Amino acid sequence: MIGLDTSFLVAVAVREHPLHAAAWAVFERDVRGRAGSVALAPQVLTEFVHVVTDARRFERPLSTDEALAVADRWWTARETRQVEQGPDAVALFFDWMAHHRLGRKRLLDTLLAATYVAAGVRRIATSDWRDFAAFDGVEVVRLVA
Repeated sequence: MIGLDTSFLVAVAVREHPLHAAAWAVFERDVRGRAGSVALAPQVLTEFVHVVTDARRFERPLSTDEALAVADRWWTARETRQVEQGPDAVALFFDWMAHHRLGRKRLLDTLLAATYVAAGVRRIATSDWRDFAAFDGVEVVRLVA
């Protein structure tokens, strides 16, 4: 099972994204048709909608309605295991923040990694591999062009 980072969803959804082909390759290899093959946390979906609707980032951004529809399809897909934070994830988040002496720019990715690890998900698909590399028990599935 692979936990999805926002960067993966953005690369899959936005054709002009430089890692679109790489994200599709991971999707085809590790996700398509495999029930329960991905883990997805709600905060990934909110960040996804925020990013893909931003006209400063993309020449052809999605409308909010389009982005919400895509996010909902991911959330309810048979391939998706819905994962939410619990006390174990929050405890791990605080431990990693202190142990690795991380600052405010690392809050969201650290909480995401802790959420997945606490749920037993050890692999994370992302283009921002450096954000997850330091965490114990996390294998990064890197998107590279």
